[in-house]
This record gives sequence, structure tokens and C-alpha cells, in this order.
Amino acid sequence: LTKNVPMFVCTMAYPTVPCPLHVFEPRYRLMIRRSMETGTKQFGMCISDPQNGFADYGCMLQIRNVHFLPDGRSVVDTVGGKRFRVLRRGMKDGYCTADIEYLEDVKV
Repeated sequence: LTKNVPMFVCTMAYPTVPCPLHVFEPRYRLMIRRSMETGTKQFGMCISDPQNGFADYGCMLQIRNVHFLPDGRSVVDTVGGKRFRVLRRGMKDGYCTADIEYLEDVKV
């Protein structure tokens, strides 16, 4: 998953760290639903950047569980995965997407 990765522009996420989300915006509700339906169960998380829309670096989030509420909102239990660098930015149905490359840590 490195091309047209859905991006949630919100907060900072870190590998192995849980990141619970309350999703209420229609664009992100659609993004979460698609991530679950396609089976990838993951998306990128970046902080906002005034010039580029979102930061050049971020962290993949793996969806562990989703609780859909009757009014369409959802509570999403995610955990941080791999870190990445953004190569290209895009847009799909109101939410941001990106082509990314994963970052490798130097082994000690």
C-alpha cells in the first residue's frame, strides 16, 4: 500500500502507539468505510501543514476495531504502524491521498 493511500489529516501518530479516533466528518467516514470494505484496514495519518495541506512525513494506522454509531459517526481503534514520507499528494472524494515510501530505521 504505497499508491493513493488515504490520508487522515489530524494529529501525530507513532509506531506501536494506540490512536483512538472519533470520526464524524463525512469525508473521513467514507474513508474509514472504504478502508474496511477493501480489506486494507489502514490509512496514513499526518498533521496539517498550511502550505501543502499535510506534512511530508506521517505514520500508517492499522484499524483494529470500528464501532459504527447509529447517526453515522464511528469510534475507531487504531494503532501506529510504519512511518512514511510523502512523494505525491492527491485528493479523492473530499479526503486527501498520497503516494508514499516507507522509512527504514538504521539497525543498531
